[in-house]
Amino acid sequence: MYYLCPKEINKNKMEISGKIIAVLEKQSGISKSGNNWASQEYVLETSEQYPKKICFRVFGEDKINQFAVKEGEILKVYFDIDASEWQGKWFNRINAWKIERVGETSNMNDSFGGSAPVTFFDQSDDNGALQF
Repeated sequence: MYYLCPKEINKNKMEISGKIIAVLEKQSGISKSGNNWASQEYVLETSEQYPKKICFRVFGEDKINQFAVKEGEILKVYFDIDASEWQGKWFNRINAWKIERVGETSNMNDSFGGSAPVTFFDQSDDNGALQF
């Protein structure tokens, strides 16, 4: 089980590794201020005994092109989480800000099997005691 403690959440420690199992259609448009925007979502699956799936997004045409994520790749994704309200309901967004390639798709079994699950914060401080 993972505990999210606000003082512990920072960009240096929120990451997840796994295989990209879906590349969703890119969304784009024009903002209220007249600027072009683009966003693309991807689905990553971890390599745990009971794999988890996470849908994250990359915002900005420059970042989408820079990361150039493809289905089947093994990646480590650094992200932050944000929530927004729409018509009285709240939605979470998982926004990737850095992506690293962990292994080549041709060596998928070697690279994917050894990848780490979600890491939200370092629990090694104070002999493993959680700080609240």
